[in-house]
Amino acid sequence: MSQNAYDASIPVLTEVVTDPGAAAASAPEPVAERLERRATERWTGEEWSVLERRVTERVLQQLQGRVDFVLEQRVRDAMADAMQRTLESFTTDLREGLHEALGEIVSQAVSQEIAHLQTLGK
Repeated sequence: MSQNAYDASIPVLTEVVTDPGAAAASAPEPVAERLERRATERWTGEEWSVLERRVTERVLQQLQGRVDFVLEQRVRDAMADAMQRTLESFTTDLREGLHEALGEIVSQAVSQEIAHLQTLGK
Protein backbone atom coordinates (compact mmCIF):
# COMPACT_ATOMS: atom_id res chain seq x y z
CA MET A 1 0.00 0.00 0.00
CA SER A 2 1.38 3.40 -0.85
CA GLN A 3 1.70 6.21 1.65
CA ASN A 4 -0.26 8.70 -0.45
CA ALA A 5 -3.31 6.51 -0.79
CA TYR A 6 -6.49 8.10 0.53
CA ASP A 7 -9.11 5.92 2.21
CA ALA A 8 -12.49 7.71 2.41
CA SER A 9 -13.63 5.52 5.31
CA ILE A 10 -10.97 6.98 7.61
CA PRO A 11 -11.88 10.49 8.85
CA VAL A 12 -9.37 13.27 8.41
CA LEU A 13 -8.14 15.33 11.36
CA THR A 14 -10.47 18.29 10.67
CA GLU A 15 -13.48 15.96 10.82
CA VAL A 16 -12.43 14.50 14.20
CA VAL A 17 -11.27 17.65 16.01
CA THR A 18 -13.83 20.42 16.19
CA ASP A 19 -13.45 24.07 17.03
CA PRO A 20 -13.93 24.52 20.84
CA GLY A 21 -15.98 27.68 20.21
CA ALA A 22 -18.26 25.80 17.86
CA ALA A 23 -18.63 23.00 20.40
CA ALA A 24 -19.63 25.48 23.10
CA ALA A 25 -22.10 27.14 20.77
CA SER A 26 -23.73 23.81 20.03
CA ALA A 27 -23.77 22.69 23.69
CA PRO A 28 -27.22 21.71 24.91
CA GLU A 29 -29.27 24.40 26.57
CA PRO A 30 -29.72 23.93 30.37
CA VAL A 31 -33.03 22.30 31.25
CA ALA A 32 -34.37 25.24 33.27
CA GLU A 33 -33.64 27.73 30.50
CA ARG A 34 -35.14 25.42 27.89
CA LEU A 35 -38.32 24.98 29.94
CA GLU A 36 -38.59 28.70 30.57
CA ARG A 37 -38.14 29.49 26.88
CA ARG A 38 -40.75 26.89 25.88
CA ALA A 39 -43.17 28.24 28.48
CA THR A 40 -42.84 31.84 27.36
CA GLU A 41 -43.26 30.82 23.72
CA ARG A 42 -46.19 28.40 24.12
CA TRP A 43 -48.15 28.98 27.34
CA THR A 44 -51.50 30.70 27.38
CA GLY A 45 -52.65 33.19 29.99
CA GLU A 46 -54.68 30.46 31.67
CA GLU A 47 -51.63 28.21 31.97
CA TRP A 48 -49.67 31.08 33.52
CA SER A 49 -52.54 31.65 35.97
CA VAL A 50 -52.50 27.98 36.97
CA LEU A 51 -48.74 28.12 37.54
CA GLU A 52 -49.08 31.31 39.59
CA ARG A 53 -51.82 29.76 41.72
CA ARG A 54 -49.79 26.59 42.33
CA VAL A 55 -46.62 28.49 43.22
CA THR A 56 -48.60 30.78 45.53
CA GLU A 57 -50.15 27.79 47.32
CA ARG A 58 -46.77 26.10 47.78
CA VAL A 59 -45.13 29.25 49.09
CA LEU A 60 -48.02 29.86 51.49
CA GLN A 61 -47.82 26.29 52.79
CA GLN A 62 -44.09 26.61 53.38
CA LEU A 63 -44.46 29.99 55.04
CA GLN A 64 -47.37 28.86 57.21
CA GLY A 65 -45.15 26.43 59.10
CA ARG A 66 -42.54 29.12 59.66
CA VAL A 67 -45.13 31.70 60.66
CA ASP A 68 -46.68 29.27 63.15
CA PHE A 69 -43.28 28.64 64.73
CA VAL A 70 -42.39 32.34 64.96
CA LEU A 71 -45.84 33.25 66.27
CA GLU A 72 -45.71 30.52 68.91
CA GLN A 73 -42.26 31.66 70.02
CA ARG A 74 -43.36 35.30 70.26
CA VAL A 75 -46.48 34.36 72.24
CA ARG A 76 -44.31 32.33 74.63
CA ASP A 77 -41.90 35.23 75.05
CA ALA A 78 -44.74 37.71 75.59
CA MET A 79 -46.43 35.38 78.09
CA ALA A 80 -43.17 34.87 79.97
CA ASP A 81 -42.61 38.65 80.15
CA ALA A 82 -46.20 39.26 81.28
CA MET A 83 -45.99 36.54 83.91
CA GLN A 84 -42.67 37.90 85.17
CA ARG A 85 -44.09 41.44 85.48
CA THR A 86 -47.22 40.09 87.18
CA LEU A 87 -45.14 38.03 89.62
CA GLU A 88 -42.94 41.01 90.46
CA SER A 89 -45.99 43.23 91.00
CA PHE A 90 -47.72 40.56 93.10
CA THR A 91 -44.58 40.06 95.20
CA THR A 92 -44.25 43.81 95.79
CA ASP A 93 -47.93 44.15 96.74
CA LEU A 94 -47.74 41.12 99.03
CA ARG A 95 -44.59 42.41 100.72
CA GLU A 96 -46.15 45.85 101.30
CA GLY A 97 -49.34 44.24 102.60
CA LEU A 98 -47.40 42.00 104.99
CA HIS A 99 -45.33 44.95 106.26
CA GLU A 100 -48.48 46.95 106.89
CA ALA A 101 -50.27 44.05 108.59
CA LEU A 102 -47.22 43.26 110.71
CA GLY A 103 -46.93 46.92 111.71
CA GLU A 104 -50.58 46.97 112.77
CA ILE A 105 -50.22 43.71 114.71
CA VAL A 106 -47.12 44.97 116.53
CA SER A 107 -48.83 48.32 117.30
CA GLN A 108 -51.89 46.56 118.69
CA ALA A 109 -49.74 44.18 120.76
CA VAL A 110 -47.72 47.08 122.18
CA SER A 111 -50.92 49.05 122.94
CA GLN A 112 -52.46 46.06 124.68
CA GLU A 113 -49.30 45.44 126.68
CA ILE A 114 -49.12 49.10 127.74
CA ALA A 115 -52.80 49.00 128.70
CA HIS A 116 -52.24 45.81 130.66
CA LEU A 117 -49.27 47.35 132.50
CA GLN A 118 -51.28 50.46 133.23
CA THR A 119 -54.06 48.40 134.80
CA LEU A 120 -51.54 46.56 136.95
CA GLY A 121 -50.00 49.82 138.20
CA LYS A 122 -53.25 51.32 139.39
